[in-house]
Amino acid sequence: MTGIVVLGSTNMDLVAYVAHAPKRGETVTGREFRTIPGGKGANQAVAAARAGGDVAMIGAVGSDDFGAALRQTLLASGVDVDLLRTSEGPSGTAHIVVDDEGGNAIVVIPGANGTLTALAPGDEALIATANALLLQLELPLTAVLEGAETARRHGVRTVLTPAPAQPLPPELLAATDLLVPNEHEAATLTGVADPHAAAEALLRQVPEVVITLGSAGCLLAGRHSPPLIVPAPEVTALDTTAAGDTFVGALAVALGEGKPVEQALTWASAAAALCVQRAGASTSMPYRSEIDEAS
Repeated sequence: MTGIVVLGSTNMDLVAYVAHAPKRGETVTGREFRTIPGGKGANQAVAAARAGGDVAMIGAVGSDDFGAALRQTLLASGVDVDLLRTSEGPSGTAHIVVDDEGGNAIVVIPGANGTLTALAPGDEALIATANALLLQLELPLTAVLEGAETARRHGVRTVLTPAPAQPLPPELLAATDLLVPNEHEAATLTGVADPHAAAEALLRQVPEVVITLGSAGCLLAGRHSPPLIVPAPEVTALDTTAAGDTFVGALAVALGEGKPVEQALTWASAAAALCVQRAGASTSMPYRSEIDEAS
């Protein structure tokens, strides 16, 4: 099995389903509300575990009921939570509005995630055992950078999802092996809207980039290979929440197993396509047998 460590956030997603998202100053009536475990880190951990990875999570939950539920969700998906800390106070939350076209708008409140500013005893030893370290930007950047540099020292592949999009320190990009932004994040990082041009700009800072393009698939670009577009399966999206995290988790497993990169991207795209046809974050992520059948 591919050994994957995730250094990232755990949030409880508070999800409202509406016909259309409210504009500024507008009140709309929703049709349903759900409380669903999520957070970009936890999402990637669950996605990788369900895809067949041997996954461990480094992060923090609060001392509230949400924290207990988040920990249990990871355990139920087969994720090792021995180094998941409990911080006094509230867990992280994400307040999500999902419209009838499957689009979403999200407000994240860090809670316990904000307390994870550095690695703790045991974290480096765990990272050193992995094939890949998955990182996102819902933790303080100091912890993300320390995790990336730790992985680099131990020869562990670092996979960074630059979300929420923000300016990144050069030393973090220097410690990143594979950057996986969506097209909006790529544009924010480079100031360039065209994904191909954005990929070229990002390759000056990282050796390999995969830009996810939603229903159009994904763009792979590397310093020593021509760019490649891998199309996505044609499906009707119900909820796009966590589609990107599902893609990254499945991709990390596929690459760790030695799948050729185009095959790995196709397999990860199949996982993301299954995810968007279901509601919620962790609740929507497919299992390996489903991904194999769909790809």
